[in-house]
Amino acid sequence: MKAAVLTEFGKPLIIEELPDPQPGAGELVVDIVAAPVLAYAADVYGGQRQYPMLLPLAVGCGGIGRVRAVGPDATRLAPGDWVFCDPTVRARDQAFAPDIMLQGLIAPSPAALKLQAHFHHGTFAEQQLLPLENATPLGNIDPADAGRWCALGTSLVPYGGLLAAELKAGDTVLISGATGHFGSAAVAVALAMGAACVVAPGRNAAVLADLTRRFGPRVVTVPLSGDEAADTEAMRRAAPSPIAIVLDLLPPLPDATPVRAAALAVRPHGTVVLMGGLRVDLSLPYAHLMRHCITVRGHYMYLREAPARLAALVHAGLLSLTDLEITDFPLAQANEAVAHAAAHGGPFRYTIIRP
Repeated sequence: MKAAVLTEFGKPLIIEELPDPQPGAGELVVDIVAAPVLAYAADVYGGQRQYPMLLPLAVGCGGIGRVRAVGPDATRLAPGDWVFCDPTVRARDQAFAPDIMLQGLIAPSPAALKLQAHFHHGTFAEQQLLPLENATPLGNIDPADAGRWCALGTSLVPYGGLLAAELKAGDTVLISGATGHFGSAAVAVALAMGAACVVAPGRNAAVLADLTRRFGPRVVTVPLSGDEAADTEAMRRAAPSPIAIVLDLLPPLPDATPVRAAALAVRPHGTVVLMGGLRVDLSLPYAHLMRHCITVRGHYMYLREAPARLAALVHAGLLSLTDLEITDFPLAQANEAVAHAAAHGGPFRYTIIRP
């Protein structure tokens, strides 16, 4: 099979011929039809983000494809089935705290590197070997829509956080980072899950206006000033009812002020979920959290059943994949695709490689 391989950080991807993978017990091989390119992929492959991974590696995190072959213990999946390739691979020998890696992207611990040594290559390849449980059936989809279905990978991140927060129909939710790629997806997912209102703070007026255009009055936008106390009060006042959940998806920042401002806007007995990229410590007032019975939790990715549940929201028409900007590249232009993703990231935009 052909694949786009990272041989060394800071060097371009190389299109190489690799051995075709063969599935064993608990595994399957998928013919990749569409694979998303992360907006920050260039920083990862360039070494700026210092992601641990075993090189050389065919990169690419998640994708859409059709089953080529299954291991002997598969009972439902069969060749030809359309599936979402979930990159969140969990070790099977520890139920409560499994080691986790993102296939084709990062193995953040020595134990996770063991996983990557076996489930090695990502989706910038004609085929991928992955665990059976990481292939989510999609039913019959139009091959032309495979790129749009790649949006599942982005939406799954906030979906995992909102499930962890136990979002209930009718809740008011605040998405901190709503004008970003993952944050804008979080707005759509929260509404699909039944949020009565999503408070969307941000500084990008054009994106805030687009969120209102897309989702109507159930989204309330709040321009941020940078003044913590003023922004917290503005978010509280904008919400039509007390904010039950704050989900932080802000990118790597040198300053915790916007994260803290959003967290302090949550109502008593509310929940704050931290899933963003903040790179400095976050200080929250102990007495405020205690007296108002506020839950603060970190959350990484999502539970194993989340891809199937999210796909069901799409099939039910609750989460739309139609109003997306998709740009396709062939595998031979993988480096051009990575550059395009870096230059054209943002809300509802996807750069796709079609192996």
